[in-house]
Amino acid sequence: MSGSVRSDEGAVLAFDAPDSVAGWRAIDDRVMGGVSRSRMRHDPAGHAVFEGTVSLDRGGGFASVRAPAPAVGDDASTGWRVELLGDGRRYRLAFVCAGLPDGVVYQADMAPPAGEWTTLELPRSAFVARFRGRAVPDAPALLASRVREIGLLIGDRQAGPFALGMRRVAALRG
Repeated sequence: MSGSVRSDEGAVLAFDAPDSVAGWRAIDDRVMGGVSRSRMRHDPAGHAVFEGTVSLDRGGGFASVRAPAPAVGDDASTGWRVELLGDGRRYRLAFVCAGLPDGVVYQADMAPPAGEWTTLELPRSAFVARFRGRAVPDAPALLASRVREIGLLIGDRQAGPFALGMRRVAALRG
């Protein structure tokens, strides 16, 4: 399971315990011959860190991690609130949903400021269905009840080391 779910707060993934990053796996450009590397680890300060290095060598240029998602809201969820510690780079929060062709992922852009914890609110409308980085214009609307995996991605040919801290992901209502 990725993160703990707290029923008193609604659908929340919290990364405050070491086991909160169990089940996260890297899906980097190595699947296409690249050499980028990433991982999700727990920081003793009480949050997760998505970290690694993006390389443009051998046709690469992206790194990502994914995990099975417990409930991340319901179909009345209007979006998600994420608490992040940025490094000045652009990332994407991703959801893999049931009932879609393999490889279609809903992604929302995030650009948290470097060096400070910030909270971003990502409305459901910010999530774009993509297949291998290209928009899928005829994809159905994102519904939280269909989310099966959650992920983080850094791409757009942003070469070099990266680290994105994450405390929690919570569903928004209303």
